[in-house]
Amino acid sequence: MFDKRVLKRAKISIFSLITFSALTFLIHYGVIYRDSLQTVANKEALEVLQAHTHKNGEGLRSTLTHTHIPLRSMQEEKEEVGNGDHIVLVAPFNVTEEERIAWFRGKIHEFKILKSDKLSGQFHARVMRFFSQECESQFFMTWISPASSFGAKELMSIESVFKVHPKACLVILSRTLDSIHGSMILKRLLDEGFKVQAVTPDLSFLLKDTPAEAWFYELRKGNKDPGEIPLFQNLSNLIRLVVLYKYGGIYLDTDFIVLKPLTGLRNSIGAQSMDVSNKHWTRLNNAVLIFDMNHPLLLRFINEFVLTFDGNRWGHNGPYLVSRVVERLGKRPGFNFTILSPMAFYPADWNKISGLFRKPETRGESKWVEAKLAQLSGDTYGVHLWNRQSSQLKIEEGSVMARLISDHCVICNSVGKTVDC
Repeated sequence: MFDKRVLKRAKISIFSLITFSALTFLIHYGVIYRDSLQTVANKEALEVLQAHTHKNGEGLRSTLTHTHIPLRSMQEEKEEVGNGDHIVLVAPFNVTEEERIAWFRGKIHEFKILKSDKLSGQFHARVMRFFSQECESQFFMTWISPASSFGAKELMSIESVFKVHPKACLVILSRTLDSIHGSMILKRLLDEGFKVQAVTPDLSFLLKDTPAEAWFYELRKGNKDPGEIPLFQNLSNLIRLVVLYKYGGIYLDTDFIVLKPLTGLRNSIGAQSMDVSNKHWTRLNNAVLIFDMNHPLLLRFINEFVLTFDGNRWGHNGPYLVSRVVERLGKRPGFNFTILSPMAFYPADWNKISGLFRKPETRGESKWVEAKLAQLSGDTYGVHLWNRQSSQLKIEEGSVMARLISDHCVICNSVGKTVDC
């Protein structure tokens, strides 16, 4: 009996020892494996950037000298993707202004776009270094959403820029795309030799010595009402104005398809709608802006943003803002800018954009598609897709959009079947 009990205890001890050893090995292996994955991922991302080269006046030079992608852990990448400002940081509805300001003060440290840190502090130097390449034109876009939501439609927009302007330089002002994840998203464009770079914006620098400097200071202190509309959307309206004011160039929304060169335009803004009876514009839009550096009209726009900011009204700080300012100016001399007709940038208004995505089902609809394409080949520089209305639409086979994509992409995906935007 005694021998059986001893033997039983010995077996239990041996089993426990084996189990403990196995668990220790698995935990240790898991840590090593996780760290190895992270190291490999970071290494691969850097190798992608280091391997990519492009031609310039001095021969071959590594794109890495212009990108300066920050190293971030996989955990930081995961948090970045999952906690975009437009998902989490939306002010509560149906509250008083005081309650909304109190909410904003409690959340202000989570608004990454308001941050000034080492990365954003490199903004100006990185932009100037990037534009020191042989750029035939300077383009800007903004992206303040998570990198994971930068999808096929946005890439399609960028492709159209380089299809028409192969030697252009494009800066995307974005903290989320200025990352390993973002560099992988833009990889296929870099592999083609196109000059595109995401750069974390420094709003303190951009707004310095402009009418918006004091406004931004008060915003960061939590003394401004952000409004019910996500703040990042209204800040995008401001960023496009100040980046053109400080650098000059062409600003495009990421839902704009370029059809013909924009470089022949100067100090131009497009009308969204027009009174057909008198040919006078009724509303302008800020999805496309083409201006010289330090243009006085941009300064007027920035000043209007500060004086009339309202975060509760859609379009008030964007299309309606530029419309108000230009309407007040009238034909006052000294501003030297051009207003283009709706056909230039907005050939399909927001409530008719879905027609460009639909497959023609009848002979009459097929003729309409051909007529629309012929019309777009005339005075149209590009098509604004009105993302709020078209984001859930599919590009159907034979539609106007399918035809445009096949003609204006540089890394063409198949559009012979219905695809998601």
